[in-house]
Amino acid sequence: MFIQPVDYRSPDAAQKFTESLHNTGFGVLTNHPLSQTRLETIYKEWYEFFLTEAKNNYQFDPSLMDGYFSPKISETAKGNTKRDLKEFYHIYPQGRYPTEVSDAAHQYYQEGSALAAKLLAWVEEYTPADIKAKYSMPLPDMITGSDHTLLRVLHYPPLLGDEEPGSVRAAAHGDINLLTLLPAATQAGLQVLGKDEAWHDVPCDFGMLIVNIGDMLDEASEGYYPSTIHRVLNPTGEDAKKSRISLPLFLHPRPDVKLSERHTAGTYLTERLIELGMKK
Repeated sequence: MFIQPVDYRSPDAAQKFTESLHNTGFGVLTNHPLSQTRLETIYKEWYEFFLTEAKNNYQFDPSLMDGYFSPKISETAKGNTKRDLKEFYHIYPQGRYPTEVSDAAHQYYQEGSALAAKLLAWVEEYTPADIKAKYSMPLPDMITGSDHTLLRVLHYPPLLGDEEPGSVRAAAHGDINLLTLLPAATQAGLQVLGKDEAWHDVPCDFGMLIVNIGDMLDEASEGYYPSTIHRVLNPTGEDAKKSRISLPLFLHPRPDVKLSERHTAGTYLTERLIELGMKK
């Protein structure tokens, strides 16, 4: 297996997890502390929310970047010309939140952010001394007080067969942030591009937590922790007729945090959002 899952409870979990991040850009945790019952609730009620017209009452705010993004304004991955086949909702603590769903996603935001801070501390601990010396501050401190960490609830609708040729659920891309936490989705399909230039399936059994490196951590660590290209394939057969719900938590520093000599978190984010066509 390209990526070996790591038991969160094992004594050497931090070391094995960070080795996986360094070698593949991804780490997969089992027996992690995030509530699976809460995740099941989120998947069910947000799937139902996306099937209603109520979602259109929360059209995204281009200044705050919160709310509902329809398939017509979905992301176009860097270097691609076709929009991804998805719709999604951006949740920030200070942002709008649908009254049609419970506060389970808000609870998950807090729970996931706390775990992410611990995983960043693991990354910090196992960063080589020469790389660590170049961090502008300890990695967990970069997110202290940040209100830019983003929870995205993603809905990939069933494929109807009339999709534009070449369009996919999520084209090959890298994430922008420090770390992304992704509980296993309701369907398989996530793949990572390895150093061998081949695509590899990411383990995705329900109950697993997938963690990948974003461009900001790549920037801060001078590539020691690589931001790896990944994608979500279009399913085939009966699976193509089913929706896929996914729940990535994108861990973002405060905008003023210095990542490198050339970028703060704020300047880096702005540059990437412009590339994605989500900001002018």
